[in-house]
Parts: sequence; C-alpha cells; structure tokens
Amino acid sequence: MIHWLQHSTGGLLTLAAVSIAVLLVLIIKTKMEPFIALIVVSLLTALAAGVPVGTLVGTAQKTSDSLLEKGFGGILGHIAAIIGLGTLLGAILEKSGGARVLTSALLRAFGERRAPLAMGVAGLIFGIPVFFDIGIFVLAPLVYVAAKQGGRSLLLYCLPLIAGLSVTHAFLPPHPGPVAAAGLLHVDLGWIILMGALCGIPAWFVGGVLFSTWIGKRMHVDIPAEMMVEDETLEEDGQAPPSLGLVAAIIAVPLVLILAGTFGSIWLPKNSALAGVANFVGTPAVALTVAVLLASWLLGHRRGMGGKELSELSANALRPVAMILLVVGAGAFFGAVLSATGIGKAVAGSLGDAGLPVILAAYVISCGMRIAQGSATVAIVTTSGIVAPTVAELGYSQAQLALIVVAISAGSIIASHVNDGGFWIVSRYFGMSVAKTLKTWTVLETILSLSGFGVAALVMAFL
Repeated sequence: MIHWLQHSTGGLLTLAAVSIAVLLVLIIKTKMEPFIALIVVSLLTALAAGVPVGTLVGTAQKTSDSLLEKGFGGILGHIAAIIGLGTLLGAILEKSGGARVLTSALLRAFGERRAPLAMGVAGLIFGIPVFFDIGIFVLAPLVYVAAKQGGRSLLLYCLPLIAGLSVTHAFLPPHPGPVAAAGLLHVDLGWIILMGALCGIPAWFVGGVLFSTWIGKRMHVDIPAEMMVEDETLEEDGQAPPSLGLVAAIIAVPLVLILAGTFGSIWLPKNSALAGVANFVGTPAVALTVAVLLASWLLGHRRGMGGKELSELSANALRPVAMILLVVGAGAFFGAVLSATGIGKAVAGSLGDAGLPVILAAYVISCGMRIAQGSATVAIVTTSGIVAPTVAELGYSQAQLALIVVAISAGSIIASHVNDGGFWIVSRYFGMSVAKTLKTWTVLETILSLSGFGVAALVMAFL
C-alpha cells in the first residue's frame, strides 16, 4: 500500500470520499453507464491504494482469485437466479391477467368508498413479483376506471397504488435492490422478507394512505384524456380470467417457502430430514423455481399459452435484467476493493469514534447516493459495498443485518426527482406537471423513506 495511506485513517477516508465523488461525476456529468463507472472507480481506487495488480485482476495464468472475479462472481452467483426467476414470475402473472383479477377483486371487496385503499393493497401485493414500472403500466388503466367511477381526484387512487409498488420494490425480494444488499451483507432472504414487511407496511400506511388521502383532498388531478380507456377494454379477449385464489397462491408460494427455510433452520432439529427438506425448498432459487413452474403450468399452458409463447415471454422479460446484474456485479467489485484497501475498517473506526450508529450512517449514505444520481439500485449496491466491511467487523445478528438492509433500501427511494426514471413514469401516466409531481410523488417517496427508516431504527434499538 502506498506510504501515505499506511496506518492513516484520514488518508483512507479521503480516498473513499474522492472515489465516491469521482463515481458521481462519471454517472451524472459524463452520463457514463453506472456499471462502467463503478468498474473504473474501483480500479482507480485500488491502484491509488497500492493494491498489487495481481491481487486486483489476477495474472495471465490465474484470475479466479482476483478481486475483480471475486467481486463479480461472488454476488452474481448468489442473486442472478433469484432476480431472473422473480422477473419471469412477474411476467407470467402480468400476461395472464392476474393483476387485473387481483385489483378488481379488491375493488369489489372494499367498495367504491374505499377504492383508494383497495388500489394501495393491490400495489403492495402485485408489487411483490413485478418491477415498479411494470406495475404502473399494468395497473394504471384500472386506476383510471376507479377514479372515473369515484369522481374524485386521481391522486386519491394513484398515490396509494404507487406507494405499494415502491415499498415492495425497495424492501422485498425478489427485487434487485434488497436481494443485492442481502448478498453483499450476507443476510438470509427470509429475514429480509420479515423485516422488509415489518418496516415497509407501516411506511406504506403513512405515505400511501394518510398522506395520499390528505393531498388528494387538497389537490385535484384529472384523468389524462389520452390515457382513459373504456371498462370493456380491460376484459381478457375471449379468455376467462384466472381465479383470485390461484393468483394469490402463486404470489405467496415463494415467500412462504423462503420463510419456512429460514425459520425451519432455527426451530427444527439440526440434521433432521424435515430440516433438510425445509432448507432445500426454502432456498430462494428453489422456491422461485417452484413458483415459476406452477405459474407456467397453471397460468400459462392450462390457459392456452404454448411453449413458444412462454419462451418469447421469458426472453422479453429477461432483457432488462442484464443491466441490473452488471450494476450489481460492479457494485460488489467496488465493495471488495474498499475492503481490500482497508477503507472498510477505517470507516468502521470512524463511526465508532463519532458514535454514529451504522444503521443511520448506511441510511444517510444511501440517501446521498439516491439524491445525487437517481437510481435506487445504484444507491443500494454502492452503499452496501461501502458499509459491508464495517458491518463484517461488528458481528451483527441476521435480524440486525436485515434492518441495516432495510435502512439502505429506505434511503434509496428518498426524494425522487428529475434524475429518476420513476419520476417521469409517474408524471406521464398520471398526467401531472413537473411541479405537481414534485409536490406529490417526490414528497410521497420521502415520507416512505423516512417512515421505513424510522421503523427500522426503532426495531434495531430493541435488538
């Protein structure tokens, strides 16, 4: 290691700050793809800290032990199958009309007066297997219909929905952010599901119910004329919709299996056959494979979807996943470099000296990354890479690690503004000007972020 960095906490922290600043400049100013920017900054940081080239990238004879391959390979081996399978599950549910079945049933159950709450619950449930933007694309027509029938501001119906979609996208597997953070911090996904729901649902209630009701009564937004559709266009063409119970069961299968695996390992006798079964079916990749196979058969083949159509659906759904995986892999490489250079230990020591809790530091770093460059995934991956070496030094339990992941995820959704693609999707689909989107969506995201972090910090205080 270069002399000026040896045994110098100040030097290491300065290098960390400069690295993050360069990363943000590359992403924001030069518009470089985040995964390329992360690789460039990781290489420069390692070289500046004096990491040997052989350690960094390996040699011509052997590269498998290099930081580059360990960083990429370690995390992608953990999350690639999970994210891919989760994406396929969401695509099949979307194609089969499961979202419409679920939302329509909730609207009937809650009644016209509580239709906004029904839309919020629909966002929470359907947001588990599908990406945020896909959820809006699929469910927005139902929001328009509910708002037309209710005769009130569109905000009363769309904000609860997008709050539910945002919370599940940020806090729950199989979405890329929480899955990547779990891999980087070595947390069982069962704990992520438990703590994500524990913190996310109250956040959704505060933002998606209380704030949405308050702002919806004070600001009127009309249904965009070009987006309005007739009720009959929402019906499946000559095809009976799947049953509500079937849709709900398929969404629940992977979550139940993963939780069974997590807590079966705690409650069941060690080395017993039952514990082995629980561990197998509760492995996230296995649980999601079971759900995808069930969805393919029950929502695909049995409803007339042929193998070729399913194959094309899968190919189209998986295309956006490639960039997500590259960003996550590059973020893991950045984290490996921070650990190898000693920056992680320096950050841990500084936090200890300052008395700043790791969960608060993780949240603040994530907020800063989110506000600066807009991408929630980049914010989560980069922050997880920064705090992972610190967390490893402190011996947290799985529950505590899961709460730190929740804090990072909460920070990643704060203050969505014009550098976030989600901001423009919401503005376009719900016919709001930039000013109105800032007053509604941006404030909603900030409330979700602060509420989610607040619950996580409160729970952490009792563990």
